[in-house]
Amino acid sequence: MASTGPIAQLRGVSYSDNMSQSLFPTTENDHRRVISVSDLNSQIRDCLQNTFPSVWVSGEISDLARPQSGHIYLTLKDDVGQLRAVLWRSTASRLDFDLEDGMQVFCEGEVDVYPPRGTYQLIVRKVEPQGLGGLQLALKQLRERLAREGLFDPSHKKPLPRFPKHIAVVTSPTGAAVRDFMEVVKRRWSGSRVTVIPTRVQGAEAVPEIVQAIRISHQLQPRPDVLVVTRGGGSLEDLWCFNDEHVVREMFAAEIPVISAIGHEIDVTLADLVADLRALTPTEAGERVVPSRDDILSELQGWLDRMNANLSLRLKTVRAQLDGFASRPVLTRPEQRLVDLTQQVDDLSERILRAINLQIGQGKEQLTHYASQLEALSPLAVLGRGYSLTQLAEDDTLVRSSSQLRDGDKIRSRLSQGTVISQVLEIEEDEV
Repeated sequence: MASTGPIAQLRGVSYSDNMSQSLFPTTENDHRRVISVSDLNSQIRDCLQNTFPSVWVSGEISDLARPQSGHIYLTLKDDVGQLRAVLWRSTASRLDFDLEDGMQVFCEGEVDVYPPRGTYQLIVRKVEPQGLGGLQLALKQLRERLAREGLFDPSHKKPLPRFPKHIAVVTSPTGAAVRDFMEVVKRRWSGSRVTVIPTRVQGAEAVPEIVQAIRISHQLQPRPDVLVVTRGGGSLEDLWCFNDEHVVREMFAAEIPVISAIGHEIDVTLADLVADLRALTPTEAGERVVPSRDDILSELQGWLDRMNANLSLRLKTVRAQLDGFASRPVLTRPEQRLVDLTQQVDDLSERILRAINLQIGQGKEQLTHYASQLEALSPLAVLGRGYSLTQLAEDDTLVRSSSQLRDGDKIRSRLSQGTVISQVLEIEEDEV
């Protein structure tokens, strides 16, 4: 069977005599046509580029590499084959999602030959993930990354003021969302001031405007108590600006509480996840940001009823206490109380007198007992039995032995009755 296609075309190339002489040198006895490697690679490259100017390839990413040049190199493979591919930096920078090993993708591009190595590769111009769309995959990857950073953590949610005096609204001034929001706020609570910060809410230009509007809300005077970011429903592409990383981070950094009301109930954006409170619709945002006047009046009436009930109960309790006090004898018969107290005083007086007399009698007995003991121990009692107490007259030293005396010493002798002053004439020692 005759070959067809690019290879057959390559084999069927005809050459002019001049080309054959320069490219295919021959000898007299050698009629082979010879071509250089680089020329062959160039001709193959031209053939492939002409044959495959654009092709879609399905495969699994492997051997993914991102050098500092910004290009992305990878291999596309299936069960039986593989193909080298490259995304130049200009293409890689426009991707909405990150490429990963093992990801199933559709790649569109042109087949090219790398002449220095003689290998062919796919120059990728467009990449689409299989299964999820490009925007959905980019949203999934961004959501996971921001979640790991803690931007959606409930611990960072700020409480909303119950009675906001000033409300800032970031939205389109001509959309239905702002009209629905304003009607609800006006109907429920007329005491709040609402400032609308106009901005686009769709398209690539909306992202910097929304970020700037959030920053402006912090500069308003008086400073808003709460910030509402809202718009009506739409497709994923329409709402994509509220999935932008810059908008999400600006909402997270807001110093005042933020309510998001993006799209309808089924629409969930990253702005909804990072906000301090998510409202399903702009109408619900108005219901959540301000209280209902009727609810407040009903609550106040409930408090008033409870206060009246408590006051009535307290009044009954105090009246019962007063009735109890009024029925006591001290108020009904005060003179009887005086008689009872007088009788108590008389009884106490008698008890005191008896106690005093008893203490006096016991004291006398103890005094007599102690006097008897002192009488028995008193030196005077000894002297009364014929003994005397002798002291040197000059210094009142007690004389216990004759050795203390000298002839001529004056001594004082204490008798039972009176004292005698005498002089020593002679000292006699006791015989042993």
